[in-house]
Amino acid sequence: MINAVSKNRYFIFRRTIQIGLLLLFGGANWWGWKIVNGDYSAAYVLEWFYLADPHAVLQTFLAGFVLSSDAIFGGIIVLSFYALIAGRSFCSWVCPVNLITDTATTARKKWQLTKKEGFLGISRKTRFWVLGLGLILSAVVGVAAFEVVNPITMLHRGVIFGFGMGWTAIAAIFLFDLFVVEHGWCGHVCPLGAFYTLTGRFALIKIKHNSDKCTLCGKCFAVCPEKQVLNIIGKKSGFIRGACTDCGRCVEVCEDKALKFSIDNYKNIGVKNNE
Repeated sequence: MINAVSKNRYFIFRRTIQIGLLLLFGGANWWGWKIVNGDYSAAYVLEWFYLADPHAVLQTFLAGFVLSSDAIFGGIIVLSFYALIAGRSFCSWVCPVNLITDTATTARKKWQLTKKEGFLGISRKTRFWVLGLGLILSAVVGVAAFEVVNPITMLHRGVIFGFGMGWTAIAAIFLFDLFVVEHGWCGHVCPLGAFYTLTGRFALIKIKHNSDKCTLCGKCFAVCPEKQVLNIIGKKSGFIRGACTDCGRCVEVCEDKALKFSIDNYKNIGVKNNE
């Protein structure tokens, strides 16, 4: 039992945070808790300060709205945390849609569906085009474009207030990941993932690879949702950069202890990780 927990320690920790946040948001509406009020776009924490999604703040600004100081500073706090410390970890540690997409991936493997990236040939760079398009549309139409169809918001509202027709968007993401493209939404389409990939490029916390311990067993590739960032494996020691979500699954399955979380010093950047 202890060994099983150890091998899934980051997975358990991630799920605790994701479900715990949903519970905190729900508790504010169900039982009047004063810990976190709001949603993933903007939240009032401990009746003391605000946190805001910097991507949503940027869209709102481009749409021409006058932003409050709370929204601006809340966005700066969150952006600074991910840009300087945690990188793209929002996607695997905080985002509730990750619960849906990971479930689809598990089912995909259990039912032995195709191992290919997807028969539609969707590039992982598509998410950057979606990011840019959303920002342009926000400026053109005067509405925070992605927020209108944001599945994170739909899932949050669905859990707390009831889904209504919002369940169709969540079901679509699940089926898309299950039958069309492995890690399709998070790895190929989601503009928020693209946003944190760009802004968190030089964050301090990264996964470090020790080539001297690595036996090239391939277990890290089997579990990684962004396999292209592991191109350093088998080449040299160094940090996993690029679009890595810092989920820690590769660390958990590496029996060689060749992977671990560490502080990136950004020296000797030799092998470029793909986005």
